[in-house]
Amino acid sequence: MRVVIAPDKFKGSLSAPDVARHLEAGLQRACGGNLEVLRIPVADGGEGTLDAAVGSGFTRRSAVVSGPTGAPIRAEFAVRGREAVIEMAAASGLAVLPGGGGGRPDSDSANGASSKGTGELIRAALDAGCRQIILGVGGSANTDGGAGVLQGLGAKLLDADGNELPPGGAALARLAWIDFSGFDARLDEARFVLASDVDNPLLGAQGAAAIFGPQKGATPEDVAALDAALARFVDVLCAEIGPRARKAADAPGAGAAGGVGYAAIAVLAATRRPGIDVVLEFTGLAERLAGADLVITGEGSLDEQTLLGKTPVGVARAARRAKAPVVAVCGRSVLTPEQISSSGFLAVHALTELESNVDTCITDAAALLERLGRQLGEQLANVAHSVQGARALDSAPGKETLSV
Repeated sequence: MRVVIAPDKFKGSLSAPDVARHLEAGLQRACGGNLEVLRIPVADGGEGTLDAAVGSGFTRRSAVVSGPTGAPIRAEFAVRGREAVIEMAAASGLAVLPGGGGGRPDSDSANGASSKGTGELIRAALDAGCRQIILGVGGSANTDGGAGVLQGLGAKLLDADGNELPPGGAALARLAWIDFSGFDARLDEARFVLASDVDNPLLGAQGAAAIFGPQKGATPEDVAALDAALARFVDVLCAEIGPRARKAADAPGAGAAGGVGYAAIAVLAATRRPGIDVVLEFTGLAERLAGADLVITGEGSLDEQTLLGKTPVGVARAARRAKAPVVAVCGRSVLTPEQISSSGFLAVHALTELESNVDTCITDAAALLERLGRQLGEQLANVAHSVQGARALDSAPGKETLSV
């Protein structure tokens, strides 16, 4: 029997590769090691996208870049031939703010954090010979409109006296002009995909500063100032590259990652696509599902956000096209039976069914996932004699255990 395990991370607990590994351990224990298991960690374009790339044949690389506050950090990216996957959070994310513990955003970092390191990662990918670049955004610390990305690629942001601006979104209020003379010429040959589910514009009540700034430590006063500074950035960039800069500010996704979506669309001519679609494409999931008797997906929490195109639903769609039954595993689920069914899941299994204490589910997720995998494996073993294998679960005795 063939099982494909294609989960996202359990945020705050386990990476997607670890989730898949522990599930397989439980499955194989129940089935005497006789299962053919294919582990394909996936993601929705944000954190975990790099792991998904490496799990699909990309090679992990690293470069020393500017962190969100300017301090040098080592950040990873992934390469396969001329294609690169860059996870913005690795260079410019909240999780790499100084202080550890996932970063401690405050008003200073909200105003001063830069996306320059992401631009430097793009340059490292160009150095590696890549010309097809997937930029997965999410978890960013900056609200600089992607100005830092442009700086990392060789542009200079100057004030009226010709002095370079300090990093961060707040400084853009003093932007007078942008010198693109040092911009990396290899970008003319490069093609970018912006992997993001965010459809916010850059400016205004639904823009990068207003919607996401408070999550990054911005006060109400900071939000107003950052939005005005981003508007100044648009005006100056429009003067430099023409009307497409203003049009890009209103494009869906321009507000993603503190406005990095804006710079990617306006200057790098990036095509925005849903993150899960991009990841499922480069992992080749659809082709690798052929002949699967069961597909297992999941993430830390199955909730209303899951239904908006997050990883498990994307995997379920692909499994449905492959005519393979799919179950989801998670730390907890608040989905109704109707939502579970309409999303294409044969069953949903939460760690909270094994352990009621949520904190314990987080700290002991590895052991609990192995127990859950063993339960699923026992169900597979019980129907292994069927010609249809796991496809017979829908009518096999004991289905009630698998489809709870």
